[in-house]
Amino acid sequence: MLRALLIFAVAALPAAAADKPAKTERFTYRVIGLFSKDREKDLKAAFAEMPGLTLLSVDFDEAELTVAFAPSKAFPGTKPEQLVERVNDKLRTASGHTFGVKSRRTVPRDKLRRVNIPVAGLDCKACCLAVYEIVAAIDGVDQATASFKDGQVTALIDPKRTDRTKLEDALRKRGVAIGKRAN
Repeated sequence: MLRALLIFAVAALPAAAADKPAKTERFTYRVIGLFSKDREKDLKAAFAEMPGLTLLSVDFDEAELTVAFAPSKAFPGTKPEQLVERVNDKLRTASGHTFGVKSRRTVPRDKLRRVNIPVAGLDCKACCLAVYEIVAAIDGVDQATASFKDGQVTALIDPKRTDRTKLEDALRKRGVAIGKRAN
C-alpha cells in the first residue's frame, strides 16, 4: 500500500509542477508609433486585443511603455533575447501595424539633440503617422513626434549618426512640404 502511494505521489509531481502559475515579469520597451499623446488611447486598445500581455504604463516623453506578462506562457519556447521581437510582432498585428516596440535606447538622452521641422499638409492622424514613419525610420533617430496641430515634426537624434538635413531630405523625397526653420 505504501509503495502504491509513493508511485502515485511521484507520478503526480510533474502534474503539480505544470499547474504552478507562470511567473509574470515586467518589461520596458521603446514604443514605435506613439507620435502624439492622443495615440495613447489607440495603444491601449491594441493591448486590449493581446491576451496575456498587460500594459502597465506609457511614458510619452520617453516614448516607452511598461508591460507585464509571463514569458513562458505568452511566448512558449522563446529565448529571452527574442522576447522584444515577439512582443513587437504581437503588437504590430493587434494595432494594424501602427505600433511596435524596440529595445530601450542605448544613447543617453543628454547626448541626443532635438530637431523641430515645420511641415505643411499634416491635417489628420494618418498624415501624421506617415510623416512620423518617414522620420522614425532614419538611422540615428531615437524618437519622433508629428503634430498636425503644431504643423511640425520633432525628432530626438544622435548627432553622430544623422542630422537635420538628412531628415528634411527624407521628408522632401516623400513629398512633404518643409516650412521655415524653427531651430
